[in-house]
Amino acid sequence: MARNAEKAMTALARFRQAQLEDGKVKERRPFLASECSELHKAEKWRRQIISEISKKVAQIQNAGLGEFRIRDLNDEINKLLREKGHWEVRIKELGGPDYGRIGPKMLDHEGKEVPGNRGYKYFGAAKDLPGVRELFEKEPPAPPRKTRVELMKDIDADYYGYRDEDDGVLLPLEQELEKKVIVEAVKKWKEDKEARLANEGFKEEEEEEVNIYAVKDDESDEDDEEQMEGDEDQQKFIAHVPVPSQKEVEEALVRRKKMELLQKYASEALMAQSEDAKRLLGL
Repeated sequence: MARNAEKAMTALARFRQAQLEDGKVKERRPFLASECSELHKAEKWRRQIISEISKKVAQIQNAGLGEFRIRDLNDEINKLLREKGHWEVRIKELGGPDYGRIGPKMLDHEGKEVPGNRGYKYFGAAKDLPGVRELFEKEPPAPPRKTRVELMKDIDADYYGYRDEDDGVLLPLEQELEKKVIVEAVKKWKEDKEARLANEGFKEEEEEEVNIYAVKDDESDEDDEEQMEGDEDQQKFIAHVPVPSQKEVEEALVRRKKMELLQKYASEALMAQSEDAKRLLGL
């Protein structure tokens, strides 16, 4: 039995369709919505576009069409959606209703809003195409962060290592390791010492530690004799004139300072009176 599509393509069917359309001129939808100046025609073309979108959305639900056919159908649907938006804008300009505001949202067969990215939407089997499925996968929610109070609940003496030695296991291990390290260090020191003695030619002699703070008796006696000789070599001076004491030097400095101040601030008349007074007083 032939399908409906095959029946429509028979010669009889095409002849009958030509008879029905005889005398009629089939009007084509304008390429640009701005070319239409009648509101009822604009409504007609919008309904026609919606009908084409519905047919293609029904076709794209079939996942057996193949990847390339599904992508082509999805592109055609998005193209018709953009064209429908142009006709809705033109209808609003001609005084018709604003379908962009009152029109229903684009829903899929499950009643969910059609997902998309930046205006491009995916329908039916196109949502399962390679590279598209990852766009709609939601990232798992991040684990909740612990508060400071929750973090402080787990902090005790063990956190700071105060009771690490109480288990009776750590101390013996540390002692064993300490002995091993000491033996290795002593062995290395002996090897270095033997190598050093071999290089110096004193392989059988042991180096004696020298006390750098010890002082020999001969050296101390020699230092005392040198000090005594230095004291004897110093020349002794005898003063043949009276040497002023410290107090007399201070009084002389004070008198000199007074004279400088008088010469700086006192007048000649005041200086003369002062000299007369001193002479009368016998100073």
